[in-house]
Amino acid sequence: MANTKVSIIIINYNTPEITQNCIKSLFKNTKKVNFEIILVDNGSKKIFDTSNLNHENIKFIRNKKNLGFAKANNQGIKVASGEYILLLNSDTLINNNVIFEITKWMDAHPKVGVASCMLVNSDGTIQGTGGYFPNLIRVFSWMTIEDIPGVDKIIKPFHPLHSKSIFKNEKFYEKKREVDWLTGAFLFIRKKVVDEIGLIDESYFMYTEDVDFCYRAKKAGWKIIYLPKWSIVHLGGQSSTSEFPIVSEFKGIKLFYKKHYPSWQYPLARFFLKIGALLRMPINWRTYAKAFKIA
Repeated sequence: MANTKVSIIIINYNTPEITQNCIKSLFKNTKKVNFEIILVDNGSKKIFDTSNLNHENIKFIRNKKNLGFAKANNQGIKVASGEYILLLNSDTLINNNVIFEITKWMDAHPKVGVASCMLVNSDGTIQGTGGYFPNLIRVFSWMTIEDIPGVDKIIKPFHPLHSKSIFKNEKFYEKKREVDWLTGAFLFIRKKVVDEIGLIDESYFMYTEDVDFCYRAKKAGWKIIYLPKWSIVHLGGQSSTSEFPIVSEFKGIKLFYKKHYPSWQYPLARFFLKIGALLRMPINWRTYAKAFKIA
């Protein structure tokens, strides 16, 4: 598609109705900006009906099996023609012309490489989207003391808001700020960043690949900015079990440490993850026993 401003990459995995609702919301609420949608079906068993979609603005990629979030997004990035790339979860709903607004904002801020808007639940409550890189003190805090009031003011958190935390820090996400990383549910990337640092690391099957990408972008001198002036609805967890994100994130943290931090820190990070899994076993024995095993 000529003169494409934004290439929107959506991965579908067994959520045909939710994905179609996402695409419909894009067409309905995205104005004044040329965009294309690159829809990657990641080996879904459920049939995806494309007959009622606008094919002119959609590129289809169909995989025979689930290649993972990182690899599927890279497939989309490779065929993207836009000046910007938006990684967008299929379980999101776009409103208020947010794509145009963030595009215009990015045009005016050329030093920003990656941005995101506020993510909200279907009831309007705020979700966490990004935070600070998981150095040892942050991993320790995340696994042990983070829920104690005031700790997040002393130790910048890896995840400023946990959906199951006792003390929720929603106020953190009410203000525009520079952060270390943003979640892949809505990751608005300047194409120049990809050209400079490369694609998403496919060693991550799903989860933590967004942390890794932002780490490499920030290391290259790009800013990572959270923009709560605009928001989208993110339903969350529609294509995976509740166990999958936790176990996958533990795996992702281990890989991140192997890649980016001194080797002596890796066993300490694993030790902290194991402590965290042990402390959480009374909440969900099966999930955290598995997390303990892979930590």
